[in-house]
Amino acid sequence: MPVLVITGTGTEVGKTVTTAAVAAAALAAGRSVAVLKAAQTGVTPDERGDADEVVWLAGPVTADEIARYPEPLAPGTAARRAGMAPVHPHEVADRAAKLATEHDLVLVEGAGGLLVRFDAAGGTLADVARLLNAPVLVVATAGLGTLNTTELTARELRRRELEFAGVVIGSWPDSPDLATRCNVADLPVVAGAPLLGALPARAGALPPAEFRTAAPTWLAPRLDGTWDAEAFKVRQAPPAFA
Repeated sequence: MPVLVITGTGTEVGKTVTTAAVAAAALAAGRSVAVLKAAQTGVTPDERGDADEVVWLAGPVTADEIARYPEPLAPGTAARRAGMAPVHPHEVADRAAKLATEHDLVLVEGAGGLLVRFDAAGGTLADVARLLNAPVLVVATAGLGTLNTTELTARELRRRELEFAGVVIGSWPDSPDLATRCNVADLPVVAGAPLLGALPARAGALPPAEFRTAAPTWLAPRLDGTWDAEAFKVRQAPPAFA
């Protein structure tokens, strides 16, 4: 798995923090890691972007970013409004392939969800995954509504015949409600793919040293972690007729 594409079921689902956790776990396992942000939006040139945030949390990761647009919009829209050149899927794939020759693992983080458009031709992160023949990791929310958005994303991945690596819950609440606890069992069913981790709420606010130590405990062995999905399901399962 030299390249892993990371998307979300929407925006603000914990995608960047999850990318940082995957990077930190891989580093702890002795692997060299690069993170590629295809298109950064809503950030000025002197502000820290998502790739920089991954480095801050995870440690010595090679950070790369293809384009940056000032308004917090879909990349294609942000590029058009700024009068700047858009990012195209083949550019992202070419950059990721080059990084893969120099690193054990390349994490390609998208913007928003799987089908957010990069350019006027309708290029998306799904096209990047196809060009790279890379598996896709989906970051989902924990609570009510996540089953629908996760299943829609999973169906699109399968329609495009892309490899679906699994699902990570981007922010697990301190006090999960009934729907959230039920979702632990239901998410892998609707996704048709394994649950590969759950990050605690506010994980991104941890001091970097604590984040790096804890990250492997949030992720399954496939992501260089120690997290046990079945044990987590048992702990979170609601009693019958709760």
